[in-house]
Amino acid sequence: MKLYSKPGACSTADHIALQWTGQPFEVELLNKDTLKGPEFLKINPAGAVPALVDGDFVLLQNAAIMGYIADSFPQAGLGGDGSPRQRAEATRWLAFVNSDVHPAFSPLFAPGKFIADESQFDAIRAAAHKRLRGLFETADRQLADKPWLAGFRSFADPYFYITLRWAAGTKVDLSGLDNLAAYRARMDADAGVQAALKAEGLA
Repeated sequence: MKLYSKPGACSTADHIALQWTGQPFEVELLNKDTLKGPEFLKINPAGAVPALVDGDFVLLQNAAIMGYIADSFPQAGLGGDGSPRQRAEATRWLAFVNSDVHPAFSPLFAPGKFIADESQFDAIRAAAHKRLRGLFETADRQLADKPWLAGFRSFADPYFYITLRWAAGTKVDLSGLDNLAAYRARMDADAGVQAALKAEGLA
């Protein structure tokens, strides 16, 4: 199994998930040039990460890859204990990150995709900061009496952790969200997280 990742991108979440399986895997790190290079474009014509190759099977899209990792290595428990309820809860929070939190960063990373008038960029960014604050407040409430988003460590956690790193880098206001701060500290201290970050040159 081989993961294509770009350091610090959402693909780093898949890298962490693979570390959590405790099973062997490969990672190829890409940069902005190799993402659009001919070799990788054969794997993903969109030139985006993550991409996972397992034998002759190529899989794209973060949520799909997380599910595949969980099902390939069920002993890791990334999709829960095998019950429909735990799988649904883990998938619920994966969807929260993939469908709500991640896209909310787009105006911060590339405001020009939303409006051509550069004089409006600050307003676009301010709206994104407000939206993200609300989403992180939702997560903070969820973590009030739980160590992990789904109540158990799942494939939602690496993805959410990466968005917390983005929040720090884009100055999203997380003040007063003490449950998030404790969660971030737990993730920072995790051996699998540390291994993935080190391998990608992020620690």
